[in-house]
Amino acid sequence: MIALDRVSKVFSVGPVKVPALTDVSFRVAKGEFVVLHGRSGAGKTTLLKLLYRAETPSEGEVEVLGQHLGKLRRRGVASLRQNIGVVFQDSKLLPGRTVYENIAFVLRVLGTARGEITARTFDALRAVGLHSRARAYPAQLSQGEGQRAALARAIVRRPSLLIADEPTGNLDDEMGGEILQVIRDIQSSGTTVVFATHQARLAKALRRRVLVLEGGRLVKDEG
Repeated sequence: MIALDRVSKVFSVGPVKVPALTDVSFRVAKGEFVVLHGRSGAGKTTLLKLLYRAETPSEGEVEVLGQHLGKLRRRGVASLRQNIGVVFQDSKLLPGRTVYENIAFVLRVLGTARGEITARTFDALRAVGLHSRARAYPAQLSQGEGQRAALARAIVRRPSLLIADEPTGNLDDEMGGEILQVIRDIQSSGTTVVFATHQARLAKALRRRVLVLEGGRLVKDEG
Protein backbone atom coordinates (compact mmCIF):
# COMPACT_ATOMS: atom_id res chain seq x y z
CA MET A 1 0.00 0.00 0.00
CA ILE A 2 2.78 2.45 1.00
CA ALA A 3 6.55 2.22 0.55
CA LEU A 4 9.11 4.92 1.34
CA ASP A 5 12.70 4.26 0.36
CA ARG A 6 15.37 6.56 1.84
CA VAL A 7 13.16 9.63 1.55
CA SER A 8 14.45 13.09 2.46
CA LYS A 9 12.72 16.44 2.15
CA VAL A 10 14.51 19.78 2.34
CA PHE A 11 12.76 23.15 2.18
CA SER A 12 14.48 26.33 1.00
CA VAL A 13 13.87 29.37 3.18
CA GLY A 14 15.68 32.08 1.28
CA PRO A 15 19.31 30.97 1.07
CA VAL A 16 18.86 28.55 3.99
CA LYS A 17 18.17 24.83 3.48
CA VAL A 18 15.89 23.40 6.18
CA PRO A 19 15.67 19.59 6.39
CA ALA A 20 12.17 18.32 7.26
CA LEU A 21 12.75 14.59 6.69
CA THR A 22 16.01 12.65 6.48
CA ASP A 23 16.51 9.14 5.08
CA VAL A 24 13.08 7.78 6.02
CA SER A 25 12.18 4.23 4.94
CA PHE A 26 9.19 2.05 5.85
CA ARG A 27 6.35 0.01 4.37
CA VAL A 28 2.65 -0.23 5.21
CA ALA A 29 0.54 -3.22 4.20
CA LYS A 30 -2.97 -3.09 2.81
CA GLY A 31 -5.56 -2.80 5.60
CA GLU A 32 -2.99 -1.87 8.25
CA PHE A 33 -3.54 0.81 10.93
CA VAL A 34 -0.29 2.73 11.53
CA VAL A 35 0.25 5.51 14.05
CA LEU A 36 2.74 8.24 13.11
CA HIS A 37 3.99 9.83 16.34
CA GLY A 38 6.29 12.74 17.04
CA ARG A 39 6.39 16.16 18.63
CA SER A 40 5.31 19.26 16.74
CA GLY A 41 7.95 19.95 14.07
CA ALA A 42 9.10 16.33 13.90
CA GLY A 43 8.06 16.03 10.24
CA LYS A 44 4.70 14.24 10.53
CA THR A 45 2.69 16.60 8.35
CA THR A 46 5.43 16.77 5.71
CA LEU A 47 5.49 12.99 5.54
CA LEU A 48 1.71 12.80 5.19
CA LYS A 49 1.78 15.39 2.39
CA LEU A 50 4.21 13.18 0.50
CA LEU A 51 1.67 10.35 0.62
CA TYR A 52 -1.03 12.31 -1.20
CA ARG A 53 1.43 14.18 -3.41
CA ALA A 54 0.99 17.63 -1.89
CA GLU A 55 4.80 17.60 -1.60
CA THR A 56 7.49 15.71 -3.48
CA PRO A 57 10.67 14.29 -1.92
CA SER A 58 14.06 15.94 -2.37
CA GLU A 59 15.60 12.47 -2.41
CA GLY A 60 14.33 8.90 -2.38
CA GLU A 61 11.15 7.26 -3.65
CA VAL A 62 7.55 7.33 -2.43
CA GLU A 63 5.19 4.61 -3.64
CA VAL A 64 1.48 4.66 -2.78
CA LEU A 65 -1.21 2.33 -4.15
CA GLY A 66 1.37 0.82 -6.49
CA GLN A 67 2.37 4.13 -8.05
CA HIS A 68 5.73 5.88 -7.89
CA LEU A 69 4.57 9.38 -6.98
CA GLY A 70 7.63 11.19 -8.30
CA LYS A 71 6.69 10.09 -11.82
CA LEU A 72 3.04 11.13 -11.73
CA ARG A 73 1.71 13.86 -13.99
CA ARG A 74 -1.21 16.10 -13.04
CA ARG A 75 -3.88 13.66 -14.24
CA GLY A 76 -2.20 10.84 -12.33
CA VAL A 77 -2.15 12.90 -9.15
CA ALA A 78 -5.89 13.57 -9.47
CA SER A 79 -6.54 9.85 -9.99
CA LEU A 80 -4.40 8.95 -6.96
CA ARG A 81 -6.27 11.36 -4.69
CA GLN A 82 -9.60 9.83 -5.62
CA ASN A 83 -8.43 6.76 -3.70
CA ILE A 84 -7.16 8.66 -0.66
CA GLY A 85 -9.23 10.31 2.06
CA VAL A 86 -7.61 13.00 4.20
CA VAL A 87 -8.86 14.48 7.48
CA PHE A 88 -7.12 17.28 9.40
CA GLN A 89 -7.13 18.70 12.94
CA ASP A 90 -9.45 21.44 11.66
CA SER A 91 -12.52 19.97 9.97
CA LYS A 92 -12.23 22.50 7.09
CA LEU A 93 -15.96 22.31 6.30
CA LEU A 94 -17.44 24.89 3.94
CA PRO A 95 -19.42 27.22 6.27
CA GLY A 96 -22.14 28.14 3.78
CA ARG A 97 -23.12 24.52 3.01
CA THR A 98 -24.99 21.97 5.09
CA VAL A 99 -23.31 18.81 6.31
CA TYR A 100 -24.98 16.89 3.47
CA GLU A 101 -23.83 19.45 0.89
CA ASN A 102 -20.25 19.44 2.20
CA ILE A 103 -20.03 15.70 1.67
CA ALA A 104 -22.05 15.45 -1.54
CA PHE A 105 -19.91 18.19 -3.09
CA VAL A 106 -16.95 15.78 -3.26
CA LEU A 107 -18.96 13.37 -5.40
CA ARG A 108 -20.40 16.10 -7.60
CA VAL A 109 -16.88 17.23 -8.49
CA LEU A 110 -16.17 13.67 -9.62
CA GLY A 111 -19.25 13.63 -11.84
CA THR A 112 -21.09 10.96 -9.83
CA ALA A 113 -24.73 10.32 -10.81
CA ARG A 114 -27.26 12.24 -8.69
CA GLY A 115 -28.98 9.16 -7.28
CA GLU A 116 -25.67 7.61 -6.31
CA ILE A 117 -24.58 10.85 -4.65
CA THR A 118 -27.56 10.74 -2.29
CA ALA A 119 -27.08 7.08 -1.40
CA ARG A 120 -23.32 7.33 -0.85
CA THR A 121 -23.56 10.56 1.12
CA PHE A 122 -26.03 9.06 3.58
CA ASP A 123 -23.97 5.86 3.75
CA ALA A 124 -20.97 7.97 4.82
CA LEU A 125 -23.07 9.93 7.33
CA ARG A 126 -24.42 6.74 8.87
CA ALA A 127 -20.89 5.32 9.08
CA VAL A 128 -19.88 8.23 11.35
CA GLY A 129 -23.19 8.42 13.23
CA LEU A 130 -24.19 11.79 11.81
CA HIS A 131 -27.12 11.08 9.48
CA SER A 132 -29.53 12.98 11.76
CA ARG A 133 -27.46 16.17 11.30
CA ALA A 134 -27.44 16.16 7.49
CA ARG A 135 -29.28 19.50 7.25
CA ALA A 136 -27.21 21.27 9.91
CA TYR A 137 -24.60 23.89 9.02
CA PRO A 138 -21.01 23.68 10.35
CA ALA A 139 -21.63 26.51 12.84
CA GLN A 140 -24.41 24.41 14.41
CA LEU A 141 -22.13 21.42 15.04
CA SER A 142 -20.05 20.60 18.10
CA GLN A 143 -16.32 20.11 17.49
CA GLY A 144 -16.79 16.36 17.64
CA GLU A 145 -19.63 16.48 15.13
CA GLY A 146 -17.51 18.67 12.86
CA GLN A 147 -14.78 16.04 12.86
CA ARG A 148 -17.33 13.31 12.18
CA ALA A 149 -18.53 15.31 9.18
CA ALA A 150 -14.93 15.71 8.00
CA LEU A 151 -14.46 11.94 8.28
CA ALA A 152 -17.64 11.34 6.30
CA ARG A 153 -16.32 13.63 3.58
CA ALA A 154 -13.00 11.75 3.59
CA ILE A 155 -14.61 8.31 3.20
CA VAL A 156 -17.52 9.11 0.87
CA ARG A 157 -15.33 8.19 -2.12
CA ARG A 158 -14.66 4.84 -0.44
CA PRO A 159 -10.89 5.36 -0.43
CA SER A 160 -8.31 2.63 -0.10
CA LEU A 161 -6.21 4.82 2.19
CA LEU A 162 -7.30 7.20 4.98
CA ILE A 163 -4.76 9.77 6.19
CA ALA A 164 -5.61 11.43 9.51
CA ASP A 165 -3.44 14.39 10.59
CA GLU A 166 -4.06 15.05 14.31
CA PRO A 167 -7.85 14.58 13.92
CA THR A 168 -8.41 14.55 17.72
CA GLY A 169 -5.99 17.37 18.54
CA ASN A 170 -8.72 19.95 19.25
CA LEU A 171 -11.09 17.57 21.06
CA ASP A 172 -11.53 16.56 24.68
CA ASP A 173 -10.89 12.93 25.66
CA GLU A 174 -14.52 11.83 25.26
CA MET A 175 -14.98 13.37 21.82
CA GLY A 176 -11.52 12.21 20.76
CA GLY A 177 -12.37 8.67 21.81
CA GLU A 178 -15.53 8.75 19.69
CA ILE A 179 -13.57 9.88 16.62
CA LEU A 180 -10.97 7.16 17.20
CA GLN A 181 -13.70 4.52 17.35
CA VAL A 182 -15.11 5.73 14.04
CA ILE A 183 -11.64 5.49 12.48
CA ARG A 184 -11.19 1.98 13.90
CA ASP A 185 -14.52 1.00 12.33
CA ILE A 186 -13.40 2.42 8.99
CA GLN A 187 -10.16 0.43 9.17
CA SER A 188 -12.01 -2.76 10.09
CA SER A 189 -13.83 -2.57 6.74
CA GLY A 190 -10.46 -2.91 4.95
CA THR A 191 -9.28 0.69 4.61
CA THR A 192 -5.61 1.34 5.34
CA VAL A 193 -5.16 4.07 7.98
CA VAL A 194 -2.19 6.33 8.74
CA PHE A 195 -2.98 8.29 11.90
CA ALA A 196 -0.65 11.09 13.03
CA THR A 197 -0.53 12.37 16.61
CA HIS A 198 1.87 14.28 18.85
CA GLN A 199 0.34 12.70 21.98
CA ALA A 200 2.52 9.88 23.33
CA ARG A 201 -0.28 8.62 25.59
CA LEU A 202 -2.66 8.33 22.66
CA ALA A 203 -0.09 6.62 20.43
CA LYS A 204 0.46 4.01 23.14
CA ALA A 205 -3.23 3.57 23.95
CA LEU A 206 -4.11 2.76 20.35
CA ARG A 207 -2.08 -0.48 20.58
CA ARG A 208 -1.12 -0.36 16.93
CA ARG A 209 2.13 -0.22 15.04
CA VAL A 210 3.83 3.10 15.85
CA LEU A 211 6.33 4.96 13.67
CA VAL A 212 8.19 7.54 15.74
CA LEU A 213 9.73 10.64 14.12
CA GLU A 214 12.30 12.83 15.85
CA GLY A 215 13.84 15.78 14.04
CA GLY A 216 12.71 14.40 10.68
CA ARG A 217 14.23 10.97 11.23
CA LEU A 218 12.41 7.68 11.78
CA VAL A 219 13.81 6.53 15.12
CA LYS A 220 11.39 3.71 16.03
CA ASP A 221 9.08 1.29 14.26
CA GLU A 222 7.37 -0.82 16.88
CA GLY A 223 4.21 -2.81 17.53
